[in-house]
Amino acid sequence: MTPRQRRRDQRNEAARLTDQLIEEGFTKKQVGEIIGRNPSLVSQFFTKNKGAAFVEALRSVVQEVQAGGPRDTESLKALAGQYVRPRLTKAGVKARVRRRNAVRGERTVKDRRGRTVTDAQGRPVKEWSSSLARAGKQHIASGASRLYPVIEEAAANGGKIGFTVRARRTAFTHDAGRRADSPGVRRNVVQRRDGTEERSYGANIGGPGSGEEGFDAVDFKAMVDAAGGDVTAAVKGWLVDTGRIHPEAEIVYLEIRAWKPRED
Repeated sequence: MTPRQRRRDQRNEAARLTDQLIEEGFTKKQVGEIIGRNPSLVSQFFTKNKGAAFVEALRSVVQEVQAGGPRDTESLKALAGQYVRPRLTKAGVKARVRRRNAVRGERTVKDRRGRTVTDAQGRPVKEWSSSLARAGKQHIASGASRLYPVIEEAAANGGKIGFTVRARRTAFTHDAGRRADSPGVRRNVVQRRDGTEERSYGANIGGPGSGEEGFDAVDFKAMVDAAGGDVTAAVKGWLVDTGRIHPEAEIVYLEIRAWKPRED
């Protein structure tokens, strides 16, 4: 037995099942998507002996693929999801999953007849459809620069903007259940144990400053540019000016969401 074969035989069950999926044409990135985890964790099945919690899910996916079942990621993700259990902290509480700080989405361009538009090489032409970026307390203090490209791209593509802020509950001027803040605020509030609260704006129907499809990205960008490109300052300024937050409030988290409305 060669050293390579010996190492292969010593791999844990999660790594062996992942190997079978790779042999079927899947990548580690796709395996990660199927089990709802980052591909770096899949690599750790091989390097750090991790993955025991995903064996049952991986086995069900391997069986489905080898039996000739659906091979698309969404179908396999739904199958694996029945066996993947959320991680728990030492106290037995569901652990928070680390999320990416920036996400960008595209969609395939169609012509008037609904056919896919292709480039000179025959590849589908794609256009920006949505994006999202988040900034925590430390990044906010320096102006939240990673959020600006999301706003800039949305403005260039005729998009819409929505945002979520987190601050102390006492920083907001309205209670979470009052419609004076936002028509859908009761559905768009997350209260945390540390005394902070997340509130979302820009995706509610009606209400001052909040349209059915969010804020116009061009206007939103102009507001940020007027604040010297400081996204946090612009957002806080809007919240203060519209009477939603106290001037001395400190924003500790900010998320900007942008999307391009579909044409009828």
